[in-house]
Amino acid sequence: MTALFKTRITELFGIEHPLLCGGLMWLADAAYVAAAVNAGGLGFITARSFPEPEDFRAELRKCHALTGGRPFGVNLYLSQRPEENAFLAGHIDILLAEGVRFIETSGLPPKEILPRLKAAGCKVIHKVAAVRHAVSAQRLGVDAVTVVGAECGGHPGVYMIGTMVQALRAAQEVTVPLAVGGGIGHGAQLVAALALGADAVVMGSRMTVAEEIWAHAAYKDRVLAADETTTQLVMASFRNTFRVLDNAEARAVMALEAAGERDFEAYRPHVAGARQKEAYETGDWERGILSLGQSAAFATGIQSVQEIFTQILQEAEAALAKLERVTLAPPAAGKGGTA
Repeated sequence: MTALFKTRITELFGIEHPLLCGGLMWLADAAYVAAAVNAGGLGFITARSFPEPEDFRAELRKCHALTGGRPFGVNLYLSQRPEENAFLAGHIDILLAEGVRFIETSGLPPKEILPRLKAAGCKVIHKVAAVRHAVSAQRLGVDAVTVVGAECGGHPGVYMIGTMVQALRAAQEVTVPLAVGGGIGHGAQLVAALALGADAVVMGSRMTVAEEIWAHAAYKDRVLAADETTTQLVMASFRNTFRVLDNAEARAVMALEAAGERDFEAYRPHVAGARQKEAYETGDWERGILSLGQSAAFATGIQSVQEIFTQILQEAEAALAKLERVTLAPPAAGKGGTA
């Protein structure tokens, strides 16, 4: 579809549309990311989904082949547990050697890895759940920031501030290019985000029904059946809030929290990443803590990434047309106007 918008994000990454597909644990692989790139947006392969170095290298090479050499991104999540970040140095070696220069960081601030990435010519966009953290990331020297609101799947942070407020506050406080996410999956929201001062939107849950996402059809059907009320917040008692699909596993975690359980080992069987992967593989969506945001309400069918992007851009066109219909024309000269 013809480009509708030119923003600092489209210029920074050299993309046609201000549509970013953020990293999705287990799901953001070469096929999905390449589809986002080929549709005129940008996607990020999740490095943690490929812990073995050669598997990671192979996935990057596959994505290069699928995009015909067009650039794509990699998501690097920095955990609060230092031992879980040990693999990052080797993966950064690999992604740099394979020519990847677009990086999405999330979790802890990327202060330890940012100098190396910048020295190699990378463009780094850091994802946060609070405006104050976006300001801190800007001070570190990232090229752009993503700020997500409470509606997002995964980690909405501890403040639980909605995307409408987050987007405007972020636009007021940061000067680097800004992407916003959290509950976004419709073209009217894209127009609203740009009007609030953002330069792009980031989508996750809305995209999980894409044809290129490898998850089982039964899981995608559950997402299609979801609405804005089909999520739960868990793990807030550990200051590590997750917005997840309302399923048996989430309710078991909620019961532990309600009982005052504070030993993480009691939660580990429910929140282990392997259970999430099994749920995506088998379609048993009652299993695992499955990140899901409220934008699942906008998923209308199993479509290709290209079709989803086209739908969103058509919705954006319709929203712009609606604005024209409700916007007052400037007063004519001599009738309160200036000649």
